[in-house]
Order: sequence, then C-alpha cells, then structure tokens
Amino acid sequence: MRKLSDVILDQKPLILSETASVQEACRAMREHEAGSVLVVDAAGRLAGIFTGRDAVCRVVAEGRPPATTGLGQVMTRNPLTLEPHKTAIDALRLMWDGGFRHVPLVRNGRILGVVSRGDFKGVEHDRHEGERDLWEHMR
Repeated sequence: MRKLSDVILDQKPLILSETASVQEACRAMREHEAGSVLVVDAAGRLAGIFTGRDAVCRVVAEGRPPATTGLGQVMTRNPLTLEPHKTAIDALRLMWDGGFRHVPLVRNGRILGVVSRGDFKGVEHDRHEGERDLWEHMR
C-alpha cells in the first residue's frame, strides 16, 4: 500500500494566508488546477483549509463578496491532518468518516502537502470500498 509521502513526492501545496481574499484563492486554485488551498496564520502554521465546496457554500450561497472576504472568515478551521508515513487507505478512511475530500499532510507542525480522493488509484478505492462493505455486514 502506498505511503502518503509517495503521493505528494514532488508536490508544492497551494498555501495562502488567512488574510488573502476568496477571489485570490479561487484564481490560484484555477491556475494551479487545485481543489483546495491550505491556509496559514501569521506564524505560518496551518490554520485551515479552503475548498471549492467552501467557495460555493460559504461564499456564493451566502452572498459574500469574494474580493473582500478573507479566507480566515470562510475556511474550515483546524482541519484533520495526517502524517506522511500513513497509507492511502488511512487517508481514504479519514475522508470517508469525516465527509470531506482533502487532507493536509503535516509533520512536526510543517506543512508538506495535501491529498485528495482523486490522488488515489482504483485498487486503493476498491480496497477501501471492500472494508466499508465488511463493516456494514458486521453491523
């Protein structure tokens, strides 16, 4: 089973400050073909994550102006994270259980990358689905 460190091997995660605007974040996500932005506080520590889902549900649907709304106002605060030695299955389990599609990878407070459901191969999804089916039958 692949380690998450293999998935993010050459990744440069998209990172912006809490004060960056939603518009800046959305433009950066488009330019980098990314589904999320890792949001850092003034000290450079992970403070949250902002995704396309956040843009729709917390900005557009609420009528907030993207040019003047800061990421700190609409991000998901204190997201669950994993360390890079964990496996793809660990990430898929966490995403399934939490109902989200992106997980930041952090080690000793340092941001290393982010994985999303789309980063994993069919065999990894198949194994996770098999686990879920087994748990359902055990209930």
